[in-house]
Amino acid sequence: MTITERFLRYAASDTQSDEHARSMPSTPGQMRFAESLTEELKALGLHDVSLDENGYVMATLPANTSRTDVPVIGFIAHMDTSPDMSGRDVKPRIVAYTGGDIVLNESLGIVLSPDVFPELNHYVGQELIVTDGTTLLGADDKAGVAAIVSAMEYLLTHPEVEHGTVRIAFTPDEEIGRGADRFDVARFGCFGAYTVDGGELGELEYENFNAAQAVVTLRGRNIHPGSAKGRMINASLLAMQLNDMLPPAERPETTEGREGFFHLTEMTGTVEEARLTYIIRDHDRALFEKKKETLREAVRRINETYPECCTLDMRDQYYNMREVIDRRPELIQWARQAMEAAGVTPIERPIRGGTDGARLSFMGLPCPNLFAGGMNFHGRYEYLPVPSLQKSMETIIHLCHIITK
Repeated sequence: MTITERFLRYAASDTQSDEHARSMPSTPGQMRFAESLTEELKALGLHDVSLDENGYVMATLPANTSRTDVPVIGFIAHMDTSPDMSGRDVKPRIVAYTGGDIVLNESLGIVLSPDVFPELNHYVGQELIVTDGTTLLGADDKAGVAAIVSAMEYLLTHPEVEHGTVRIAFTPDEEIGRGADRFDVARFGCFGAYTVDGGELGELEYENFNAAQAVVTLRGRNIHPGSAKGRMINASLLAMQLNDMLPPAERPETTEGREGFFHLTEMTGTVEEARLTYIIRDHDRALFEKKKETLREAVRRINETYPECCTLDMRDQYYNMREVIDRRPELIQWARQAMEAAGVTPIERPIRGGTDGARLSFMGLPCPNLFAGGMNFHGRYEYLPVPSLQKSMETIIHLCHIITK
């Protein structure tokens, strides 16, 4: 089976996660896919294939080298697709891209255009896997799953390629922030691992945001407006006042690169009660802590005027994995060498987001992120250049071999 055929088969499975569910995995489709994947890995001849009650799949490719000092490395991808758009009845197709617009769905007038997505121009002359415009594609991260499984199949059928012990894992619920919740790092047993969950060809990511979520609740006093003077406290207006205390230059729409932000993700409000939900991000730990203190100060200022009307519930979500990965620089050097051996130029830049690798790094498994090749994740305009998917697989193969040198 070619890697393209494998991806197309995976894409047909509905594995969309559900942030409102309390189970793990959060949807039955993920467990069905995990069961199918488990049987596939056994059929390929991998060892120690397992599926636990939470939907984590693990397996081992035994070493074929006589060296005893080769570290065990791992590769990880997630099985779920984003709740942002339907992943049911995905109808992928392959187009030979010659430039210009790609009509995804003629009857609905849905077009993938380089006028909106200029990166398409980089892929003229290549085969692209696209949607029919009514669902996402699922390259995030079934491209990563396909690349890992295909690389293991290649190494099993090409014993002349020397490699150490390789561990692989496929996780549920990454898209809703739970992919690392019950990951057994000790059982995985690796010196380090790589999530294969990046996008563009060549992405090598080992630096991400420090992240926190904050919920501000403001309680007002609702009085009939005809007799409200001096007595009414409008919680919604206080919420607007608090938001105005945060620096307007530190929002997602005004920042880039390593610049952090406050992002208001949800707001509800009446006169009686209002609620603001923020995510806070910064690559620099000190600036991250300063941003959290800025929000605390805004809450204090509101409470100085209106005592005890404003409460803050803030929790850290994850941290910049570079703090951990800098202690194992060989993981990055091996990845660079593997990409170059595959004819790929590494693109090293900070992630303006987070990955399971960030949480796993702080759980004791240093885990940079490698490209899987997909573009425009989480929506109807998602596409996957076939050569990029192939290069992802080749990078994994070279990585397994380079570590033995």
